[in-house]
Amino acid sequence: MKATLESGYVIHTRPWRDTSLLVEFFSRDHGRVSMVARGAKGRRSRGGSQAALLQVFTPLQCSWSGRAQLKNLVGCEALGPALSLRGQRVYSGLYMNELLMRLLHHEDPHQKLFDHYAAVLALLAEQGEDSTEIPLRRFELVLLEELGYGFDLANDGLSGDAVAEEGWYHFHEEHGLVEAQATAGDRLPRYRGADLVSISRGDFTGSARQCAKRLMRQALAAHLGERPLKSRELFRRPD
Repeated sequence: MKATLESGYVIHTRPWRDTSLLVEFFSRDHGRVSMVARGAKGRRSRGGSQAALLQVFTPLQCSWSGRAQLKNLVGCEALGPALSLRGQRVYSGLYMNELLMRLLHHEDPHQKLFDHYAAVLALLAEQGEDSTEIPLRRFELVLLEELGYGFDLANDGLSGDAVAEEGWYHFHEEHGLVEAQATAGDRLPRYRGADLVSISRGDFTGSARQCAKRLMRQALAAHLGERPLKSRELFRRPD
């Protein structure tokens, strides 16, 4: 398989042997691709050190070849300058990258998800004072939908009835949102109907913001397994 000048972003790298890198690349048309950048750290690598180019948050075009899952990086060039993420915004970008690493299958394209990822990175690079939480929640919703794990925020997953603003709901992996009953099941996290209705309309203001954070964490946990996300630990560290 050969791919030429495919647009995307590096989402993870690690050293391989003495002078090479293992690169995880999220491309628009091929999804997540694993590649070896041979000699990327060597002094004689073409165009200088490739390691300086193969950085997260840099829009790239990469070419690769190979039939196995691990491809050989043939070449890459920048499509623009690296996006400048600072403070908590760096952690937000790393959080998205870790979700992609943990949840995407190799060479399974998700063009809608890619476009949304690129848009959120651009928002994170803006140095305003707005919270990063809302773009991340929207990214998580698109990610779940693209992976086939999406659920209806506006309707009960069992009864099909519209979510009632005055009601309370649980999240179930198989059914989505289900009306909470006065049973032992109430030990599960509960979500207020009014907040769920707001989220379904794209409104994350007020109490809906915290509701969305709790709900997305529960929905993603079902697919991430027990191993904690390293990027979440970064959010807890003092600056």
